[in-house]
Amino acid sequence: MLRVHFTAEDFARTRFAPRPAALQELHAALTTAVTLRGGPLFAPWRGRVLRSLPAASGPLADLVPAGHPPSFLDVLGDTVADGFERIRATGPGPVRSELERVYGPLPAPRWIRGLYTGDETAWHTLNRAQQAAYDTVLAPVWPVVQDLHREEFTRYALTVAEHGVAAALVGLAPGSRLHEGVWEWPGAAPGREVPLDGRGLILLPTFHHPAGPLLQDTPGRPVVLTYPAGPGLPPTAAGPVTSPDALAAVLGRTRLDALRLLADPHTTTSLARALRTSNATASSHAAALRSAGMATTTRTGRSVTHRRTALGTLVAGARP
Repeated sequence: MLRVHFTAEDFARTRFAPRPAALQELHAALTTAVTLRGGPLFAPWRGRVLRSLPAASGPLADLVPAGHPPSFLDVLGDTVADGFERIRATGPGPVRSELERVYGPLPAPRWIRGLYTGDETAWHTLNRAQQAAYDTVLAPVWPVVQDLHREEFTRYALTVAEHGVAAALVGLAPGSRLHEGVWEWPGAAPGREVPLDGRGLILLPTFHHPAGPLLQDTPGRPVVLTYPAGPGLPPTAAGPVTSPDALAAVLGRTRLDALRLLADPHTTTSLARALRTSNATASSHAAALRSAGMATTTRTGRSVTHRRTALGTLVAGARP
């Protein structure tokens, strides 16, 4: 379980990243592709990514010899160039200590040793590798990522406005809870305790990492928490083409409409209103989709919220 400890000052300093961070999203995508996260639904995307990565991106693999990249790579920045500038601004002490942590007794490639000594050629190798991977993996879908980020930003802002920061935090992580100033996230980072100590928290959604969160905890800086968001499948430039008539014949027109509406979370009442049907009928459709693995239902007090799963998105043929 991950436990993030807040003070009153930390709640006041909790904020949502206004834009997606190119390198954070790239590293999340590559981590997902290489570590086989996401299960069978991710297999086609993973195959395309691994087949299409250019040779110039190869050095990135050297940075994760045991699956744990150095923390100085975790930066915010609207573009690859902006992110790289922030990485390059890291002092030599943190760079060396992180490379020592990542490699330990293992022999490091020559260019990694160049990063250790501050060699500009080695840093150029890193920059070129990041740009090559971004151009292949993220550039084609970056407008989609930006749209998804805006939607997530809006959802968070509305929740804070209506229910406060605590409700918004719990809403970001199904199954989590906030108790006596500690945000507990079951199933993530076993036994990890993260005291914010007045530094505050920056929330950053990722749309390429199905299991999270990812943490950037640098002394003296706000903690950045990257959490899984979106429909549950990696964004695509163009979603699969599926015949609405064929789907309606299988699911029924109203149930298909419900599946499409559940791209966004709906209570039973709001779903019934959108479908122009009774609450009982809307609840029945949600239950049928849930039993088929195409929707999930979460309960908060007396209220229930329904949302489409990755499988539901795949079946609906909608753009993630």
